[in-house]
Order: sequence, then C-alpha cells, then structure tokens
Amino acid sequence: MGLSIAKFTFNPFQENTVIVHDGSSCVIIDPGCYERSEQEEMTSYISSNNLTPKALLLTHAHLDHIFGCDFILKQYNVDCYMHEKDLFTFEMAQRSADTYGIPGFIQPTVPNKLLKGGETLQFGEIEFKVLFTPGHSVGHVVYYNAENSFIINGDVLFAGSFGRVDLPGGDMAVLKNSIFNTMFALPEETVVYCGHGAETTIGAEKRSNYILQY
Repeated sequence: MGLSIAKFTFNPFQENTVIVHDGSSCVIIDPGCYERSEQEEMTSYISSNNLTPKALLLTHAHLDHIFGCDFILKQYNVDCYMHEKDLFTFEMAQRSADTYGIPGFIQPTVPNKLLKGGETLQFGEIEFKVLFTPGHSVGHVVYYNAENSFIINGDVLFAGSFGRVDLPGGDMAVLKNSIFNTMFALPEETVVYCGHGAETTIGAEKRSNYILQY
C-alpha cells in the first residue's frame, strides 16, 4: 500500500521532523517541534488529515531531534521507540540545551519501547524494518520501508554529506561501517529522508557522497 510522507523543518537547528501515514494511522519520527507555532503546525496537519498517531519513533536522541517529545507524548499518549544504547545520548539532552543556551526545553520521560535493531514494526499499514546504524550517536537507528522504497535515516547520511562524529558517542570508523555495510546495501532507488536538508537516494550517495573520500 502506498504511504504518504510529510516533512517539517523545525527549531534553530533546522531539523526535519517526519510524519508517515497510511491515510488513517500515522507515526511521528524525530519530533523537533520547539516553538508553540511548530507544535501547532504538526497537530494541525494530523487533525486536518484525520490521522490517529500510533507511535513516536526516534532515530537517535540528540537535542534537535527530541525537542518535541514531551509535547507529543502528552498530546497523544503513544509509545516511544528508541534504541537502548541511545539512552546515553537521551540523558545528555538537558545538558545540551543548557550548553547551547536554549531555554524552555522539557526533558521527556524515557522511551518505553527500547529497540535492539532488527525488529519489524507495524502500525496500521505502516511497516518499518529497524536497522542499527551507530556512528553519529551510539544508538542510532534508521527506519526502512521496503515496499515503498524509502528510509527515514536521521543523521547518518545527508545529500552529499554525513552526520558529524565530534559529539559524545560519535565515531567515524563506526559511522563508515554503518554507511558502507548497512545503508549502501539497500537498493539504489531507495529514497533517503535526512534529518537535515533535502532528500536523496542511496544510488546518488553511493556515487558521490563525501564519505567516499575517507
């Protein structure tokens, strides 16, 4: 079945929040909504399309990807999924907000569905294979939908670039392994939804991504 994907660019870090839906059920991935107007933009999209949120999925727990977690969890009371190893990153979020001088961040409750990688998640007609892709953070995962040839990849790959590795838990060798052995093993036509910037494809990145120079 065909799925619809809506992308919203939120917060001072220009993070891409994604909603995937089948026309009735939806999942929210990496909620970066920080300002009240951003929260209202998300809830308006969900209500105007008559969608029922079924889950909140995190690719990883860097601050810019979880700004809206507390709001979403209180608004919709859904399960929150994250890789168990990224609890390390999750617990640093408040410190990151303080470091960047960002007021008003509310540390969300710990995700209640901890992943190990390799799971298949099903929400209505929405299905994702969870692939473990550390390197940008210690517990990074991506959400792959083979039927519709797309992947929600957070901060592993960007169009022509890749996720930074200079934050706690980052590791270039580990990230390269995730990109070359997991991401580049996917079909070339797979559309990659990135945590920042424009979409790309696996084929385009296999041919020209800057990671090839490392």
